[in-house]
Amino acid sequence: MIRWNYDRHEILADGIVHALGVVGGLVAVSILLALAAQTAGSWELTSVVIYGGGLLAVLVISALYNLWPVSPVKWVLRRFDHSAIYLLIAGTYTPFIMQMRSEITAIVLLVGVWAGSLAGMVLKLCMPGRFDRLAILLYLLLGWSGVMAYEAVLGALPVSTLWLLAAGGVLYTVGVVFHVWEGLRFQNAIWHAFVLVAAACHYWAVMDCVVLARA
Repeated sequence: MIRWNYDRHEILADGIVHALGVVGGLVAVSILLALAAQTAGSWELTSVVIYGGGLLAVLVISALYNLWPVSPVKWVLRRFDHSAIYLLIAGTYTPFIMQMRSEITAIVLLVGVWAGSLAGMVLKLCMPGRFDRLAILLYLLLGWSGVMAYEAVLGALPVSTLWLLAAGGVLYTVGVVFHVWEGLRFQNAIWHAFVLVAAACHYWAVMDCVVLARA
């Protein structure tokens, strides 16, 4: 069963969160790309473009899906909304992996994250409404998979970037509690607020290691 019967105030609150996310995301990604173009190499800039594209895709698709009236179209949008989360996870990892000094570790982590994310996207696109709990677990496993290469990550990223990454990961993880707490009023808006703040932490982590660290 999928809960779409939110009342007017819940929809309004969720709409405000999504509006802030889409507008803020467009401005933030534009600034990031403009600054990264001045400091980053071609591969790093490409990784930032991938990250920015994934972030905007999640924000826009989530807004469309969650604010669309209940209809067959909403069911289709749900597939893309849940698939885009995997795209964001892989896209967010990409700029940080580009900073790693160990090429072998970087390649293994990059291939692993993208392969897992693509598998998750196929699962959500081809089998909507099924294995939803498994999908949440896969989100978390992929999101924290970088811990397995902590030594290589620790040596490649500034301490401030690591703290921002950790804060974002914790916020995403705690937010999942509200995502599955369907009986709580404003549950959807609260969950999306956690996502927005966590995404902001990761945005500043990208900005920190790609732009600010070289200023």
